[in-house]
Amino acid sequence: MSKEMEDFIVQSYQKEENMMILVFAQWCINHDLDPEALYLEAYPDQAKNQALRDALALTVPKEEAGEVPDETLLGVLSLFGNDDLAFVVTQEIARLGKQKKQ
Repeated sequence: MSKEMEDFIVQSYQKEENMMILVFAQWCINHDLDPEALYLEAYPDQAKNQALRDALALTVPKEEAGEVPDETLLGVLSLFGNDDLAFVVTQEIARLGKQKKQ
């Protein structure tokens, strides 16, 4: 494989990964959750994640945002192998569901 092709693949993956992080961050904002706190819960050794901070700069207030369905977020996290983060998100989805029922 050529160096140019490798670079293209890496750049494409990074763009898609950044989109996944943005989807996660916006989902958190839409549910009044702290994306950095949830991320840190899933990955305690990765405090100060620059990609997450960059994504947070691109989020909009929940009143302006479109809905990010839970299933979409979990699917995107799964696609990138973020099982630990998907687990934390699943716990939050369950907690949010319980709050709605009360």
